[in-house]
Amino acid sequence: MSNNSKSGGNSKLPRPKFSIYWIYAIIALAFVGLNLFYSGGGPIETNFQKVKIQMLAKGDVEKMVIVSNQRRVDVYLKKDRIANYKKDFESTNSYKSPSKAGPQFYFSIGSPDEFQKSLDEYQKTLPADKQVTITFDNSKNWTGDVISILLYVGLIVLVWIFLFRRMSKGAGGGGGNIFSVGKSRAQLFDKENHVRVNFNDVAGLDEAKVEIMEIVDFLKNPQKYTELGGKIPKGALLVGPPGTGKTLLAKAVAGEANVPFFSLSGSDFVEMFVGVGASRVRDLFKQAKEKAPCIVFIDEIDAIGRARGKNANFSGNDERENTLNQLLTEMDGFGTNVGVIILAATNRADILDRALLRAGRFDRQIYVELPDLNGREEIFKVHLRPLKLDAKLDTSFLAKQTPGFSGADIANVCNEAALIAARKNKAQVDKQDFLDAVDRIIGGLEKKNKIISQDEKKTIAYHEAGHATVSWLLEYANPLLKVTIVPRGRALGAAWYLPEERQITTTEQIMDELSATLGGRASEEIVFGKISTGALNDLERVTKQAYAMVTYYGMNKELGNISFYDSSGQNEYALAKPYSEKTAELIDSEAKHIIEVAYVKAKEVLEQNREGLNKLAELLLEKEVIFSEDLENIFGKRKGAKEILSVKPAEESKPAELAEGTSSVEESKEE
Repeated sequence: MSNNSKSGGNSKLPRPKFSIYWIYAIIALAFVGLNLFYSGGGPIETNFQKVKIQMLAKGDVEKMVIVSNQRRVDVYLKKDRIANYKKDFESTNSYKSPSKAGPQFYFSIGSPDEFQKSLDEYQKTLPADKQVTITFDNSKNWTGDVISILLYVGLIVLVWIFLFRRMSKGAGGGGGNIFSVGKSRAQLFDKENHVRVNFNDVAGLDEAKVEIMEIVDFLKNPQKYTELGGKIPKGALLVGPPGTGKTLLAKAVAGEANVPFFSLSGSDFVEMFVGVGASRVRDLFKQAKEKAPCIVFIDEIDAIGRARGKNANFSGNDERENTLNQLLTEMDGFGTNVGVIILAATNRADILDRALLRAGRFDRQIYVELPDLNGREEIFKVHLRPLKLDAKLDTSFLAKQTPGFSGADIANVCNEAALIAARKNKAQVDKQDFLDAVDRIIGGLEKKNKIISQDEKKTIAYHEAGHATVSWLLEYANPLLKVTIVPRGRALGAAWYLPEERQITTTEQIMDELSATLGGRASEEIVFGKISTGALNDLERVTKQAYAMVTYYGMNKELGNISFYDSSGQNEYALAKPYSEKTAELIDSEAKHIIEVAYVKAKEVLEQNREGLNKLAELLLEKEVIFSEDLENIFGKRKGAKEILSVKPAEESKPAELAEGTSSVEESKEE
């Protein structure tokens, strides 16, 4: 049964395609074969003196031929005497057995007449049985010359073709020819060359899969829709942050649809030659029409789909704009593209040209967002399939510890966990390995040997303790999971939080988060009476958040319900601000006021809980890593807090080993 299945599987394997390099290999093998299996070697060069003393004197020479047009004499030995000169042939670098037909030796001469006269005088001293006949050969070896010329010409032609192909490929020739530089470089997936990814490999994108599967279903059962008078969308644009699975979703479409699938990147249209991009677009749609019904997938379409006229450095005759114009014409112009569906993916939909997004070209925009809790759990299940896991591992726990992670991030977590388990010589990947992997990805590599003085270590401990204290005591701040003063990456210390997954945020929640972020700077000022550069990352975050509150969210009484946020991205190239100088001064003063209010609130919380702050800092200096359980022992249960999953390691004897991390990390960076 197994043998039949194997043979059946082998019969379906694709046959190797013909390549011009096979001809080159056959020619090379032919030369090697002639060189190896040719039995007779050529004549060996010698001199007249050696011929006289060793050959003529012993009577080994049968005849001598004077080749007058080459001023050379060929020496033919008697067949029974050839073996006597075996050592002469062995002494040559390229030894071959001497040819029995001859000649076996040759030597050069000056004048044929003078040589014949000298040879006749020498032969008079020899016995009659040792004298040889001398003949002349004035014929030219035209066959050998012609073959030599043809070989040289053929070699030059082969080298030229090889170099020409290499140059044409380097210049962007899709078909290996400089004249095919305008051909489409799309990769075709059909029945012979199919993709093995299907919708079962795509998790956490249920809403996006519904719309994509409808397109696949139309290609499989078109009558189901056409009977009701419906028309399938001509194009669908996948929009979302990097790593959310846009390209993976397109691969699943290629694996599920039983139609030809063309795949290429937006940068494949861009070339240094003028008109190449538009030519490749025309060739792509020409091939697609021939294969219809089919799907064309353009990844990173923003490479050619940027809004026209927004780049001041180029005129309207920009090559990228010409390519976009041709794409717009092919997608919905006078020509008909029946059965050709366009899929495209981008994470910069705000910079795309409006004409590209209109109905009739991309009828649907499918938003592929970051996965929620249930989506992350499904993605974990997909990426955990090939791993050898501990039976006690809970995927829901992993999903709760990774808020804000994309599908690519989760895949990286699973891979890092497997590498960490292998590094520790474990037979299975357990919960601690995944927690260490999250720490590694978010915080960076642990640096236990970094030289830090005791004063710096104390400052870092109080800085991180300030973050932990304020975030624990304020109701709307993100719940803390772990604090460490072990350096990771560029951070001298870090605090891990588990942000609540919410769709909207109130002013009170943002203000509490700002206070928690400024808790480190406030703790340094209260305890030491001076501040340090360790709050650089904190100040950067609160500044951006404060300006967003004023200019984007309308969370300021002085400025009112006004937002200067531009969702279309049209103001990206604007030289002037969308507000006056007076408004700009007001924005600066209000943002500064918001930060000052949050800072004062953080100082008040720390001063009211100074004893707990000191205990927490001392505990950090002792253990280097503390968890939410330690904060609960010092401050009690958090006000209005929800249940936080414990990430404390089972072995508390090794407190320096970090256990858990999330997508929200407060860092104390060195400058």
